[in-house]
Amino acid sequence: MDLLQPLLHYSGHFVAPFALGWLLWRETWQRAGLVILAANLIDLDHLLATPMFDPNRCSIGFHPLHTFYAAAVYGLMLLTPKWWVRALGLGALWHLAVDWGDCRMMGL
Repeated sequence: MDLLQPLLHYSGHFVAPFALGWLLWRETWQRAGLVILAANLIDLDHLLATPMFDPNRCSIGFHPLHTFYAAAVYGLMLLTPKWWVRALGLGALWHLAVDWGDCRMMGL
């Protein structure tokens, strides 16, 4: 489990966006993957916390861009006609799902 958790976490944040891009926007999967990857910028809200990183803290529900309110906004982004806004919303929701899985694996 010691190696599995970070492997799943970081591949979920940095590899899966390109897999999602390939599955959903095959014609432009690299661009879509980069937009989905850019959704990881929601982690900038960690800069607002003290301490910035706490290995025993679940980011879901703690950081402003990791709340259920933020998730609702990300979900609404899926309804827009612009593909890149949908990709960004999907990426943010995927980011939250990966973080939630990480919290579960840590027992938080």
